Amino acid sequence: MNYLLFQPVIAGALAVALSGCWSSERIEAFGGPTMGSSYSIQYVRGKDSPDRELLKGETGAILAELDRQLSTYRADSLVEQFNQAPAGSCQAMPGAVLQLVEAGRLLNQQSQGAFDLTLEPLLDLWGFGPKARGEQVPAPELLAAARQRSGMQYLRVDGEQLCKDADIQLDFNGIAAGYAVDRIVQRLNELGVDSYLVEVTGELKAAGRKPDGQLWRIGLEAPQEGQRVAQRILALDGYGISTSGDYRNYFEENGRRYSHTLDPAAGAPVMHKLAAVTVADRSALRADGLSTVLMVLGPERGLAFAERQGIAAFFVTRAGEGFVTQSTRAFQQLFAAEEQ
Repeated sequence: MNYLLFQPVIAGALAVALSGCWSSERIEAFGGPTMGSSYSIQYVRGKDSPDRELLKGETGAILAELDRQLSTYRADSLVEQFNQAPAGSCQAMPGAVLQLVEAGRLLNQQSQGAFDLTLEPLLDLWGFGPKARGEQVPAPELLAAARQRSGMQYLRVDGEQLCKDADIQLDFNGIAAGYAVDRIVQRLNELGVDSYLVEVTGELKAAGRKPDGQLWRIGLEAPQEGQRVAQRILALDGYGISTSGDYRNYFEENGRRYSHTLDPAAGAPVMHKLAAVTVADRSALRADGLSTVLMVLGPERGLAFAERQGIAAFFVTRAGEGFVTQSTRAFQQLFAAEEQ
């Protein structure tokens, strides 16, 4: 089930199953493939908890539903039907899709255009989209034509219908995985599970305590190619974590690096020195979208934006042969007790 560009899996769960010999509670886990990558669920099971297979089935149903609605890799998905429809058309959409559109619109407005759901023609052109024909720097005339087919101003909601006033194509890459995490967490809560670590293609959220009384802990991976090293360890309770970066999905041409993160204002990959940015938020959807926004804005503008908005964010910027890190006041306050 592919519909997300491969986001760097920088936030990786460090939690491991415990024996639980001192308690009737124990950690159970399940997972599988989804969205071109994978998902994993770890949760604390007590004597009154739902059966593991029930939770796995409920999770699978949510992911399958989102795939049918949002996948740009299957022609029968709702978003692909919308993408193939002509300019000026409208299509009835379920509440989940309309909710994502409105979330994307809010992020677009708050960031003054740094977040855009309509970049699929440009992603394809640069080689990062579902219909890409190879990674390459496009000819100027092709780039100009693709830019004419993008823009949130051409997308509108009319009741329960989604309408397009130009030949735009949607890609929910920037928020779909975070939304999936929120949906799964909501269902777990409804079923009485209150201690969990839910991860979908690298986006995650954790809450509650493990049987030993400790919070769930995750590692932020240092943006180094060829190895996976935890740069910082975070303990989570009720927060979603999302990391965006440029070091896993890119290509090089004539000695220049082109990231999969596109700046909507330029219609081209970002060219600043920000290597990765991590956002913590109560909403995994919002964390997912904001990490993309900050990655587009870059180290200076992104840090200033995050401070103004009170966003808990951690920036990793290239400096010569190494990296420098910065965090917002909100991030420092949220994780004040954690090791640096």
